[in-house]
Amino acid sequence: MTKGQLSLPRIIFQDLMNHKVLLFLSSVVIFSALAVVYYSHETRELTNEWDRQLQERDSLDIEWRNLLLEEQAQTEHSRIIRIATKDLHMKRPLPKEEIVVKLP
Repeated sequence: MTKGQLSLPRIIFQDLMNHKVLLFLSSVVIFSALAVVYYSHETRELTNEWDRQLQERDSLDIEWRNLLLEEQAQTEHSRIIRIATKDLHMKRPLPKEEIVVKLP
């Protein structure tokens, strides 16, 4: 290489130094594009998690309603026994007082 010739990397570097604003703006655009991709991914992840949480809430709500129905069924029998013993003065017969009827 002679003294009068410049190398290609040196020419590129000098050209970039002459256009610093353009280089800065290009860097900002690339950084902005990467940030959009990252935050879009994060938003999708959070949306998926939110959907999973809503499904879990719905399943827990259904389970809660089933437990309420079961509780009502359990307490209904005890209410009948209480009314029979207190209001109607009924009692369970002793084993010797029981009569077993056999059908043919």
